[in-house]
Amino acid sequence: MKKISILGCGWLGKPLSQMLSSKHIVECFDREKTLDRSEFYGADLLIIAIHTKDNYIETLDHTMTRLLPTTKVILLSSISVYEDSDSTIDESSPTKSSSIQSEAEALIREFRSDATILRVGGLMGEDRVAGRWKSVSSFKDGYVNYIHKDDAIGIIARLIESDINGGIYNLVAPLHPARSEVHAQNAKIFGFELGSFSGFSNKIVEATKIVDLLEYEFKYPDPLAFWS
Repeated sequence: MKKISILGCGWLGKPLSQMLSSKHIVECFDREKTLDRSEFYGADLLIIAIHTKDNYIETLDHTMTRLLPTTKVILLSSISVYEDSDSTIDESSPTKSSSIQSEAEALIREFRSDATILRVGGLMGEDRVAGRWKSVSSFKDGYVNYIHKDDAIGIIARLIESDINGGIYNLVAPLHPARSEVHAQNAKIFGFELGSFSGFSNKIVEATKIVDLLEYEFKYPDPLAFWS
């Protein structure tokens, strides 16, 4: 049993804390509530699951300077860290030198060379429906690099149970249908108006590294089945 602190108690952090609580002592903290909580900084494991807005880098720096040296760290980063590409991407592919995600990853690894960095694909499932956006109706078509929330949580839990520390891993579902195909199906299921598409991106982000390491079997391997 581990003592786990989760920084970020939102759409992913809250259900992740609920799932992990069956085997561990888990506390989920909003970023503004951590400043004077000594128990937050003394956990066996810290999982960072906050958005890149609202003083993101400053929050990470504040947290890492106060963390016990023995606390292991998992940072939930994003596949947006990779440079734009029209081909297949893995963990060795070039990253953007000036992105906030690159800065965050570098900061964490300065404090913890053995930190585990998870580059998460587009988080989907339940009320997050691909294509049902309030303000966007025009899209570039291409292969999607999504992951269902339940699989993201499942992989993180398996990683913790396996006591694996360190490394960079992509978290993306193994199948990559076209964005237009996913949106068209969801438009029929949920009754929203289908947007327009132009161009096509061949960018595919692979997650075979983490799958092979953990022998993980996806609950939702196909984004076309995330909501059906």
